Formats: sequence, structure tokens, C-alpha cells
Amino acid sequence: MRVRDWQDILEEVVESNAEPDGWRAVGGDRANGIGEDLYVGHPSAGVFHLKTYAKNPFQVEGVGAQVARRIDDDLDPLFPADDAGRFGVQQPIEADDAEDKANELSEVLQAHADAPTTPDDLFDDVMETLESPAFGPAEIDTYDRPDSVDDLSTTFEEAEELLDAELDEIVDESVDRGFQ
Repeated sequence: MRVRDWQDILEEVVESNAEPDGWRAVGGDRANGIGEDLYVGHPSAGVFHLKTYAKNPFQVEGVGAQVARRIDDDLDPLFPADDAGRFGVQQPIEADDAEDKANELSEVLQAHADAPTTPDDLFDDVMETLESPAFGPAEIDTYDRPDSVDDLSTTFEEAEELLDAELDEIVDESVDRGFQ
């Protein structure tokens, strides 16, 4: 397992060529220390674990690693089903394509306004129109830690300890005042 910057892990997700709508995510507060834990998984691309913390409102720091090469039958129940919340990873739109994308997005929104659809259908259509490389159901608790995050932490205990140590080192180096 190779520990890398959290943004490098997201870049790997973006460049994975996995089916964009097959991703699932689960996340919440970190068990020990400040920050958050996020697991992002795809049946064919694997499971990625990110540990991050907001140094300030404009800067997030963190580490991550790929902890599994695929989602097997043991891991599948730990990720949310389609009836959960939603998440998406988005790339910036090139300036030359911005007007075309805005027109396409306007058409998608108008189509959903004219026809009875679900919020999930709208979300999927928007993500597809914007060519999101990864999106899907998510269970993310910004105030607590879902049980599935604890279960994944236990499943990948060695990775949990290593990533915790790496994030603690980053926090110790960058926090120079206040409380931890």
C-alpha cells in the first residue's frame, strides 16, 4: 500500500476509466483526532481511503491510499445502496466548452422541469451532462461516524493505522496555535 496526497488519490479515481455512475462513498468524522474519513469504491476500480482535515476554509490537507483492488461480497454491504444521498467528483470545464455545457445543462433542467422525474434521475443526468468521472450514492455524516466507516476501518486496520499516523504528522506540522 502506497500512501499519497489525498488529491493524488482523487486524480486516480478520475483517471480510472471505471463506469462513472458505479462509484459509492461512505464517510464521517475521524475516529481519533481532527478530520474526516472517506471511503470511495467501485466494483472494478477498487476501494480508496482518504483522510483529510480542513486547515482553514480554503485549504484541505490529507492523505490516502488504495486499500482494495475491487469491491467483493464482504465489502459490498458496507457501501450505500441507491437510496442513499449522492456525491460526485467534478473536473473543471474547459473555457472553450463552457457555453456548450451550459446549453446542454439548461436542456437537461428544462426536460426535468417538464416531466415527472426523481431527484436521483436529475442528479444522474446533470453528472452525465457535465461528464463527471465518478458519482453515485453516498452515506456521509458531517457530524458523526457511520457504522460502515467503523467496519471499513476494522477491515483495513493496517491502512487505518498508517493513514492516521501520516495525517497526524501533517496536522502537527501545520497547526501552530489553537486547540486540537
